[in-house]
Amino acid sequence: MTSQTTIDKTGPGDGPPAPPDATPARGLRGHPWVTLVTVAVGVMMVALDGTIVAIANPAIRDDLGASLADVQWITNAYFLALAVALITAGKLGDRFGHRQTFLIGVAGFAVSSGAIGLSDSIAMVIVFRVFQGLFGALLMPAALGLLRATFPAEKLNMAIGIWGMVIGASTAGGPILGGVLVEHVNWQSVFFINVPVGVLALVLGVLILLDHRAENAPRSFDIPGIVLLSGSMFSLVWALIKAPEWGWGDGKTWLFVLASLVGFGLFAFWETRVKEPLIPLAMFRSVPLSAGVVLMVLMAIAFMGGLFFVTFYLQNVHGMSPVDAGLHLLPLTGMMIVGSPLAGAMITKVGPRVPLAGGMACTAIAMYGISTLATDTGSGVMSLWFALLGLGLAPVMVGATEVIVGNAPMELSGVAGGLQQAAMQIGGSLGTAVLGAVMASKVDNDLPGNWADAGLPPLAPEQLDKAAEAVQVGAAPVPEGTPAQVAGKIVDVTHDTFISGMSLASLVAAGVAVVAVLVAFLTKRGDNAEAGAGVGHI
Repeated sequence: MTSQTTIDKTGPGDGPPAPPDATPARGLRGHPWVTLVTVAVGVMMVALDGTIVAIANPAIRDDLGASLADVQWITNAYFLALAVALITAGKLGDRFGHRQTFLIGVAGFAVSSGAIGLSDSIAMVIVFRVFQGLFGALLMPAALGLLRATFPAEKLNMAIGIWGMVIGASTAGGPILGGVLVEHVNWQSVFFINVPVGVLALVLGVLILLDHRAENAPRSFDIPGIVLLSGSMFSLVWALIKAPEWGWGDGKTWLFVLASLVGFGLFAFWETRVKEPLIPLAMFRSVPLSAGVVLMVLMAIAFMGGLFFVTFYLQNVHGMSPVDAGLHLLPLTGMMIVGSPLAGAMITKVGPRVPLAGGMACTAIAMYGISTLATDTGSGVMSLWFALLGLGLAPVMVGATEVIVGNAPMELSGVAGGLQQAAMQIGGSLGTAVLGAVMASKVDNDLPGNWADAGLPPLAPEQLDKAAEAVQVGAAPVPEGTPAQVAGKIVDVTHDTFISGMSLASLVAAGVAVVAVLVAFLTKRGDNAEAGAGVGHI
């Protein structure tokens, strides 16, 4: 195995000294841009699976006879495993090398995907979704660690920009690809497609990637720290996942929130006592790094939480198919694809502060614009706001990542990558839960009055609760055999009530983005970015 040691003491223009037994990079092996292509192929699988599966869920339910709760766990199991394991997986990369953890993550993710496609029960699907999440957690921070170690400082932002572009395009393109595969092949193909992609990433990884390790990389494991952090992350994400079902006022929700807070407190205490902590708390003395983590959480709240309702708006209010809904989101995807590399170049020239603040300002304006969408809004107006949202997100995906990874020591680049991804996952879960609660509250408040004002027959309390659940996703609760005139009124009430809820949730997301603008001014270029000036030729 070829190895290359990088030392966290090099200057901006100096390559890191190699140990006597290191083999210099030759040809494409270890070349930074080819390394970027290699890790991008692997990262694409993980990002794609975050959204592509949602389109396949109804077909999985029908084929395997699953309940609604079972189907929800197809998504929840993946995100839960991914969020809980990311930081620990980053530490594994710092300890054993990011090349090894990346290759294991790619291979495991592809095998787990194939196993899901071969599953004949919903239980097996959920089990292998957990494995997908765990192997995806190995892969993602390792990809960032490889980029950090391979690219010199003046090229790192451009590389992270392309990396962010791949994640954004894969996330937004998931529903389109999923819709095509489910409609024209079967639900299993949604998972089988990861197998050839994984094989390609694995072959490229073996041939192209070099191992990069810091001279003072960790040599031991903080097992109690791993247990405390994993338990705390699990409790927090579990509370966010179950809050819509249990309710924010339910004791079980707050029991898990309290457990997570106590766990994080114990984790912080333990980390000050152990020789080689999982996350050295001194990292957070860096105000820019801490601001980058907070910024990533706030961005994910505004983006993922807001986009959650946009998909229901397109499909249930405008009656679009999943594929059509995905195509209507292409302005968002397109602007992220175009904007991410440009944002990387801009951040390299002027630093991250202004692009990050400007990006979150655009995000705030876009979410305000989405709050004005109505039942008869045309595609042109929707495309304008979606494009502005993509334009705003691009510099944040790139800049916040660079701030977090670049302000961490080289030997902790995997942990920093895990922090970045964990912040995004928690932010997404928090955004969906909080904005979902805002939507539910608005619907519960408005639906009875709107129903009565339309002259519809009154509903019993339990009927009203069921109707409200449907309205929260824009689905009209029309009983079978309802006369056309009455059904039309129910549809109108449903759409009006849903729009009012989505509008309020989008305004809250816009407010979160405004707060993020202020946080962005606390960021700065990574002090340690030069430590990764890599090997190979640019």
